[in-house]
Amino acid sequence: MTGLSTLDETVFPAAPLRPRGKRGSLPLVLPLVHGGSARVECRFEVTGPDDAPVIVVAGGISAGRHVLANHEDPTPGWWQGQGVSLADCRVVAIDWIGADGTLDAPIDARDQAVAILSVLDHLGIHRAAGFIGSSYGAMAGMHAVALAPGRWARLLAISAAADSHPFTSAQRTLQRQAIELGERLGDPAAGVSLARKIAMLTYRTPDEFEERFSDPVTVIDGRARISAEAYLDAQGLRHCQRINPVAYRRLSESIDLHAIDPAVIEVPTTFIAVDTDRLIPVDAIRRLADAAPHGRFASLSSPFGHDAFLKEHEAVAAIIQEFLSPQEPAR
Repeated sequence: MTGLSTLDETVFPAAPLRPRGKRGSLPLVLPLVHGGSARVECRFEVTGPDDAPVIVVAGGISAGRHVLANHEDPTPGWWQGQGVSLADCRVVAIDWIGADGTLDAPIDARDQAVAILSVLDHLGIHRAAGFIGSSYGAMAGMHAVALAPGRWARLLAISAAADSHPFTSAQRTLQRQAIELGERLGDPAAGVSLARKIAMLTYRTPDEFEERFSDPVTVIDGRARISAEAYLDAQGLRHCQRINPVAYRRLSESIDLHAIDPAVIEVPTTFIAVDTDRLIPVDAIRRLADAAPHGRFASLSSPFGHDAFLKEHEAVAAIIQEFLSPQEPAR
């Protein structure tokens, strides 16, 4: 989904470990866009040289604060494929508010933007060289630059539009109904797993499935089984082990609640569309770029659909490197 992207079969390019990361947790009382306030813990991670330009990085709703491997946590980050392109940056990232499942309330991408700005305040960062957001992260990025345009030099928004397309919102609604069904049947994990399997058919493309899963249907134990089924089962199992039903439902809702007036995105912004993205139509991103005061549109060709930002390492690296040059140091 705009958000729940996958690291399946990803081979990351070699990159040195970044300097020791700094992790923390910031208690906040957030005035939620859709009513009330919430006490939350915003967990963050900072990696890279202290004197390097600050870049906030945010991904889909299953991405978190661990963007790149570092000496404190040498495990691959969710965007490890961009380790080289971000090597000269001080990367700041958060775990999404609501990702731990403790906030059972409507969450807006604007709420996430407020949390990010609060973390920057906590770190003493008054201006960042840029915000790089992919999918849901790009939605939060739009709100962050709209709320505080003077704190950002530029924005790179990959695979996100000004609002959610009704067809993709309908697809996410089915995912949430699968979760609710699992909860009613006393098997919440099964609901999350099924929701994830449905989502996978929106992140990727028919062409990729045709190439990878073209083996004939077989009958096993009296049941027809397609060649993609093992892949989908593995995706569902892995996902239900790392996200709980409340987090999935609320962050999925957050995508559908996203809406922003392009006119308020006042910083120079590059909007990237993927030609095969089944979630975010290219034309929707083009319209957003045309309507933003300082918008620029570019497209990426990929067989991986919405997940291209995770799979197309070299092409995305080139986009990031162009975006970061010339750099403006954080103050």
